[in-house]
Amino acid sequence: MRKSEAYSPSAAVVTIIGVGLMIRVVIALFLYPGYDEAYYYVYSQNLDWSYFDHPVMVALTTGLGVWLTGMVNQFTIRIGSLILYTGSLYLLYLTGKKLFGCQSGLFSLVIASCIPIFMIGFGVLTLPDAPLIFFWSLTLYWCSLEFFREFSCYQPSYRLVIISLLVGLACLSKYHGFLLGLGLVGFCISNPPYRKVFLSSWLWWAIAVFLIILLPLLYWNWQHDWVSFGFQLSKRFQSTDVATKLASEVTLNPLNVLLNVLLTALVASGYLFPSFGLPLFWVTAKSSYYQFQCRQTPNYPYRLILWVSLPVSLGFILLGGLTQILPTWPMPGFWGLTVILGDYSAKWHQSNPVMVRRWLYFSGGVILTIFAIILLHLNLGLLQKPNKIPFIDGIIPPAADPSTQLVDTSQLSRLLALSPEFCEGLDSSDFVFTNRFYLGGYVGMSIASLNQVEEKPLVCLGEDCRGFNYWYPLEKLLGKNGIFITERLGESESSALPEEKYFDRWRKIAEIALKRGGETTRIFEVYQGENLKKIPQLQEK
Repeated sequence: MRKSEAYSPSAAVVTIIGVGLMIRVVIALFLYPGYDEAYYYVYSQNLDWSYFDHPVMVALTTGLGVWLTGMVNQFTIRIGSLILYTGSLYLLYLTGKKLFGCQSGLFSLVIASCIPIFMIGFGVLTLPDAPLIFFWSLTLYWCSLEFFREFSCYQPSYRLVIISLLVGLACLSKYHGFLLGLGLVGFCISNPPYRKVFLSSWLWWAIAVFLIILLPLLYWNWQHDWVSFGFQLSKRFQSTDVATKLASEVTLNPLNVLLNVLLTALVASGYLFPSFGLPLFWVTAKSSYYQFQCRQTPNYPYRLILWVSLPVSLGFILLGGLTQILPTWPMPGFWGLTVILGDYSAKWHQSNPVMVRRWLYFSGGVILTIFAIILLHLNLGLLQKPNKIPFIDGIIPPAADPSTQLVDTSQLSRLLALSPEFCEGLDSSDFVFTNRFYLGGYVGMSIASLNQVEEKPLVCLGEDCRGFNYWYPLEKLLGKNGIFITERLGESESSALPEEKYFDRWRKIAEIALKRGGETTRIFEVYQGENLKKIPQLQEK
């Protein structure tokens, strides 16, 4: 950090955030969209007060770039995330600076800028986590202003209302926001100086504002029999019969539960990147031990961070012992804990600056190298066997390559537009549909630029349609013709599709093969159904 000492802290902050933004812009330009990102694009085309899977905020952040540019591609749907994460990083720096000092805030910023799952999951991909982390960071910053003012005797203030508003907005981003609010309540209850909050008139205003902010979420769920809450609290954890059987066996074997918890923690450390994940686990365990034993003089800033972070990070890791969890679920907790690691790093830097510099430079260099290899592979087939790259013999055949699950929607859109059979069938059809919610997003992005689809609804007729069940009334499509786009599963041509029984007449009109490095990576099949005669029963998963 000696070179950075020649610059003002503000210049270092601008440099770190600016360089990080440029790297994330490059990734956003060349990383194909995930199925959930494409699905959230369809959110933005069906604006509502809330949605089956998530609250409303992800629809707004995903649609922002599309509405500003008028274009639909993997970059424009991510503009909102790119902007919000830039703000989140700055707010994390301000929080660390307020709680522990300028150096601690700066190290928190550097570490958060390097951690891969933060950079991608919060700062590139258009996910509910992007607005969640922004409002989470804003909440922490306002908590630092409210609870740690210059004078020693704490008195509740109007900032409680602002904090409740921000927690409400976090809840409108992702249901994790409720855990943030519970963590703040736990902090105030467990620390005597802050119990004054519960005797303050500002608390009642804060509760009122929180409930008002939640009205869109509550109103939509009230209209739809609280289906979103039910999905998140129960159906979210349902899986296949085999997985359910295995889960029941795990619950009967404490050793298996413990092993799964350790495995979940190890996987989380990998997503954080081991050189950051392992220190993060260590400083969290050490801080928790010292702060929650009665003999230790309380460090209230540490306790605030631990109260809002540990229930999320530790809670979901423990949940991983019983059921499969997604990588992003515990990460908002680790985001807050990064401030504690930043404070420890500032202390380490004072005693051994060379070691800390090497740690950060090595970690950042390896992470950037991995990202470069991944992007080259996704776009050119760097590791694919065979490929068209001279002097590089790949190692992964397309059939065994998990990266082919990401769809190049720009290529798919171009090939659909060049298919005369598809264009002719689209002209003579009244709607477009698929049979899985995650395919619906890819189809929606791919046909967005086609003039023929402006007045044609995109729907889903299948077993797992998620939000599609609540957008377009399928009854309006009876007696009409539809274009069906699906993926070929396996090498053989699809036959006896269940969607065929919904129509009087059914025919295949086109086959679209996506290629990378000269090899076919994914095949989409296009069918036309004439005269929709019945609607499949509504199903949710």
